[in-house]
Amino acid sequence: MRIESMKPIVGPEPKLLIVGSMPGAKSLAEQQYYAHPRNHFWMIIGDLFGYPLYEASYQMKQEIMMDHHVAVWDVLKHCEREGSLDQDIRSEVPNDVQSFLERHPHIRTIGCNGRKAYDSLTRHVPLHEEVYISYLPSTSPVPGRNVKTYEQKRDAWKNLFKEAAIIE
Repeated sequence: MRIESMKPIVGPEPKLLIVGSMPGAKSLAEQQYYAHPRNHFWMIIGDLFGYPLYEASYQMKQEIMMDHHVAVWDVLKHCEREGSLDQDIRSEVPNDVQSFLERHPHIRTIGCNGRKAYDSLTRHVPLHEEVYISYLPSTSPVPGRNVKTYEQKRDAWKNLFKEAAIIE
């Protein structure tokens, strides 16, 4: 089945872009990034910013991200996939990440939420050398061969947010 990405979360002067591969079925159905209740994304972001975002409204989550100069988007514009697993993605068509970066020149760091996001970004998108790309452990609840604990995930994300000068 052909599925399409959502619009990015982006406010004025973002410094960090977090990209996933393609939202899962629940996120697409609700039109909310990281909507699956077992996904660690909003819990990690809440820990980093000191807000209980896991329980917050989606509007509040978006506002917090924009207030902290973090944009959220996906590498893929559309693809073929049954279900929600990255391993089932076929016929990838990337979003125009390069144009996005040109429209948002303050972005100097891209954090890739998981291996598939990193692999798709580096395969499809020619990026300038001044943009730092980081692989982050996936916030997905799906078990895999490189599954990290919540604390390991949070610490890796925290390190990137510090490097990007989003948090101290």
